[in-house]
Amino acid sequence: MSRIGKNPVALPSGVKASLSGATLTVEGPKGKLTHDIHEDVECKIEENEIVFTRPSDDKFQRSIHGTMRSIANNMVVGVSEGFEINLELVGVGYRAEQKGKELNLILGYSHHVPVIPPAGIELKAEGQTKIKISGCDKQLVGQVAADIRKWRRPEPYKGKGILYAGEQVRRKQGKRTGK
Repeated sequence: MSRIGKNPVALPSGVKASLSGATLTVEGPKGKLTHDIHEDVECKIEENEIVFTRPSDDKFQRSIHGTMRSIANNMVVGVSEGFEINLELVGVGYRAEQKGKELNLILGYSHHVPVIPPAGIELKAEGQTKIKISGCDKQLVGQVAADIRKWRRPEPYKGKGILYAGEQVRRKQGKRTGK
């Protein structure tokens, strides 16, 4: 059996899970998430656990078994605790401004970059150079962070751009003069 897939997903207090057909729904204090279970994996809800099983030890079924279990675990953690990613703006004149739910980024372009969060995601400017992205869907939080980061990727010569909190940019040496 898969080492990840064989572990059941524990449901903390305040979190409810239901299964209708091949759709798993998890509800908690932070929100509600749904996901379709792959046809090669069987899902059961027993007492306060979600259990995944697979019919055989085929390589693909082993991999999808662990994947489905991880997705369900991320759903449970998301609706109970939530996920957050912090970004830092590094560069002269780079800053973020909060306008209601929307974020306005000033990144050295001739125009401001408006960032409108999708449903279920909260954007918050903490100071002028820090952005906090939070929500209950781990995949969506990561995608929004990647989309914001795409506006100014970190560059290796001066180290400026939009970085994940605590990220270290490997610096390159610039041009040399003389011998």
